[in-house]
Amino acid sequence: MNRVLVVEDDPRLLRAMRITLHARGYDVVTAATGRKALAEAAGAHPDLVVLDLGLPDLDGVEVIQGLRGWTAVPIIVLSGRTSGGDKVAALDAGADDYVTKPFGVEELLARIRAVTRRSVSVDGGSPTVDLGAYRIDLVDKRVEAREPGGAEVRLTPTEWRLLEALVRHPGKLVGRRQLIAEVWGPAYTDDTSSLRLYLNRLRRKLESDPSRPRHLLTEPGMGYRFEPHQSDPGPEGTTPW
Repeated sequence: MNRVLVVEDDPRLLRAMRITLHARGYDVVTAATGRKALAEAAGAHPDLVVLDLGLPDLDGVEVIQGLRGWTAVPIIVLSGRTSGGDKVAALDAGADDYVTKPFGVEELLARIRAVTRRSVSVDGGSPTVDLGAYRIDLVDKRVEAREPGGAEVRLTPTEWRLLEALVRHPGKLVGRRQLIAEVWGPAYTDDTSSLRLYLNRLRRKLESDPSRPRHLLTEPGMGYRFEPHQSDPGPEGTTPW
């Protein structure tokens, strides 16, 4: 059973989330303040943190920074703040995903499943990642069609670095600045046009329908996500919290 720490100062929403997550098989720990959240994270060792930014004592970004000082636990921000600056600040501080209120229950559960999927490990082996009809070898730095005798897909060094930065975090949102810093260097973090250009090049080479990508996804205003599995559409009429 995965343990989830839910940090939320609205008691009704906190109770609703605790009941819902517990019904889905999660062990739920709760906190209504930032300091309590840091204490619970240290004592309960959760597998995931769902964090509101608007807390009564500490700002949520401070909580993220406090956690990132000692743990890599996945963090999903759940906030009513919708400005791009708030989203960028949370992601730059170390959040893995950002969901705005109001939100659908199934959407939140899908985000939780996504960020808790096992990350790709390169220890002691030759890991491969499937992307649609293609297989990515992270050790040999190759992409080839999955069918027997499949042809290799030629990528430029920049295309490879961008693809690698995404597939090493399956299901997780990777912020634009983080991607740019990893691929081009920290001096180019405002060059979002190059990032879009190279993402489109990768989609043309690897997606079956580049205009409707299923694996190299855009999160508007925030960043990009590698989704190794086809996303199932959520049920219609989901009631947002």
